[in-house]
Amino acid sequence: MESELLRIFNDQREAIGTGTRADIHRQGLWHETFHCWIIGRIQETDVIYLQIRSQWKKDYKGLLDITAAGHLLANEAPEDGLREVHEELGIDIALDDCIPLGILENVIEGPEFIDKELSHVFLYPCYGEVPHFRLQEEEVAGIVTARFKDFRDLWTGKAETIKVQGFVQQTGGKQTPYASNIGKQDFVQHQPSYYNALIEKTEQFLKSRR
Repeated sequence: MESELLRIFNDQREAIGTGTRADIHRQGLWHETFHCWIIGRIQETDVIYLQIRSQWKKDYKGLLDITAAGHLLANEAPEDGLREVHEELGIDIALDDCIPLGILENVIEGPEFIDKELSHVFLYPCYGEVPHFRLQEEEVAGIVTARFKDFRDLWTGKAETIKVQGFVQQTGGKQTPYASNIGKQDFVQHQPSYYNALIEKTEQFLKSRR
């Protein structure tokens, strides 16, 4: 995985070459990722689906994160990122059913790397039956939902903690109920401007449906 070739971009978002994932993270170079946030309605309430990262992950074990996400390889287009939804969550979705939110800059600084992402962000509105998730154990430990209003209040500073509920998946595929009160510290620390843009664009979409 660390040897995968990714496209490299300058500050003007111009492609300037390729490099390995490991080198790009070590040097803090811009590269492309795919993000898919699943939203839905449960009991007439707008919700957002969050993944719980697996304890087997190299970074940010056990933290809440984007419903499904991954890096785009040097030879891939944004729509190729849909494979991440299938691989991580075990569900198949079509690009035509997704709402593109554009490319959002997303910088995460760790102790040994700087992850500078140009993230192709999509919403997947799921308003029918709740998806039957079959999680990739080494990537995802569980799926929870939060009321979208609560998610917004957390990231805009109106709330310190919010409630999430869903399930965690045990070894062998058994899913057991899970609920917790969580705060910002329980999330992967994508920069505030990323969360703010995500919330604003998602609210615009939700308002357009009313």
